[in-house]
Amino acid sequence: MKNKFYITTPIYYVNDKPHIGHAYTNIASDVIARFKSLDGYEVKFLTGTDEHGQKVEKSAHKNSINTQEYVDKIAQNFINLTKDLNLSNDDFIRTTEKRHKSFVQNIWQKLINNNQIYLGKYSGWYSIRDEAYFLESELVDGKAPSGAPVEWIEEPSYFFKLASLQQKLLDFYNDNPDFIQPESRKNEVISFVKSGLKDLSVSRTSFKWGIKVPNDDNHVIYVWLDALFNYISALNDTDVSFWPATLHVVGKDILRFHAVYWPAFLMAANLPMPKQIFAHGWWTNNGEKISKSTGNVIDPYDIIEKYNLDYFRYYLIREITFGNDGNFSEDSFIERINSELVNKIGNLIFRTVNLIYKNCEQKIPTPDELHEKDTKLLNDSYGAISEIRNCIDNQSLKQALEQIIILSNSANVYIDEEAPWKLKSTDLKRMCTVLYVISEAIRIIAILLQPFIPDTAKNILDYFSIKQRSLDVLSKSYSINSGIVLNKPEIFFKKIEIDKINES
Repeated sequence: MKNKFYITTPIYYVNDKPHIGHAYTNIASDVIARFKSLDGYEVKFLTGTDEHGQKVEKSAHKNSINTQEYVDKIAQNFINLTKDLNLSNDDFIRTTEKRHKSFVQNIWQKLINNNQIYLGKYSGWYSIRDEAYFLESELVDGKAPSGAPVEWIEEPSYFFKLASLQQKLLDFYNDNPDFIQPESRKNEVISFVKSGLKDLSVSRTSFKWGIKVPNDDNHVIYVWLDALFNYISALNDTDVSFWPATLHVVGKDILRFHAVYWPAFLMAANLPMPKQIFAHGWWTNNGEKISKSTGNVIDPYDIIEKYNLDYFRYYLIREITFGNDGNFSEDSFIERINSELVNKIGNLIFRTVNLIYKNCEQKIPTPDELHEKDTKLLNDSYGAISEIRNCIDNQSLKQALEQIIILSNSANVYIDEEAPWKLKSTDLKRMCTVLYVISEAIRIIAILLQPFIPDTAKNILDYFSIKQRSLDVLSKSYSINSGIVLNKPEIFFKKIEIDKINES
């Protein structure tokens, strides 16, 4: 029986079209999901859209459109994005779906039965843009920490007994030191909880677009209490065994909701905790903070159309350490792709298959006796999976790709030193051995690249007629077969010509 691995992205708020931040979270999660699937796990990968709240209702009214029609239209953009980014998600949850609404109402009733919710009156600062409440002490120049405007709200409200769970949360963090990652984010959360928690307003009466509170139609359920339970509402009867989730991937701006409110809700409902929450950083655009007001929002479709999807996927994962903030620039994009995918991996493949095609009757040659250098490259190739697996399990995605680049560098040094193009006239058997060893290294590299650049990796493996592609075939026992007929050499990674980019 396979081990289960359940990974989620946050559900995205339907107030605008997707941007690079959405693409980044999706692609990073997809890399992890694909890797775990290739590594023998039964994987569930969930993403979706958060479609309730005052902000959505206001946007729909502003655009003179029925609210459900409005969210249907925006949600479709995010559904399309999963396909356009070649994600491997097996479900897409919308909070306006019946399965979600009924689940959340059942949870509400459970919290009522557990004496975790009571009726009172809310008076305080609220940010419509953030869908969040803030203490006076948290405001910065009269605004939310995000810079969003806040307004004073006084209305009847149901409250969740968050304050009573403060110590229980701190004990949980202490007993589960890896629950919040990276470490710096964990420290922020613990500091926030230690500063003192207050009971949380979990219903609103000033707007209608949300899930109605059971037995009290005047209230709608607070959008975060609603939204967070998508991670369980998406699990049908056959999928429920995937809970608790293995990994929630979120942006650092919503960590508090996931690392404080979410575990508190679960504790109050007597439900198991997710195993880990990982908060990644933000992207800037040429060093400037991305915002609609400055007009520097990066549209992922623009990048994909200009270059290609796998180049985009590779760059996002390779450019920054997952968890840190990063800067997107077209210059760094071009440099990264040309220096690594084109010059290192692409060049290695092309010159190898070109030599085989011309000198070995277009077939993978049969190796002769292996030398020490041959054995070392092969052992390095087979051994790479161990470090890469460790990187993936620790969300060190950039470093996982680094291991593949290191392996391709070793293969390039090997082919340069062995110079099979010279061996043709001096030692034909040795030439065949060198080309076979390189072909085997390429097989390993292509299999390892699958989670990151799935389309191109598939094309390489198809070219070499490699049928077994899971990570358990990264050993000598599954070596590439001699005699495989190669078609005319292909260029799998085309160089980005800077002159042409400048002209466009």
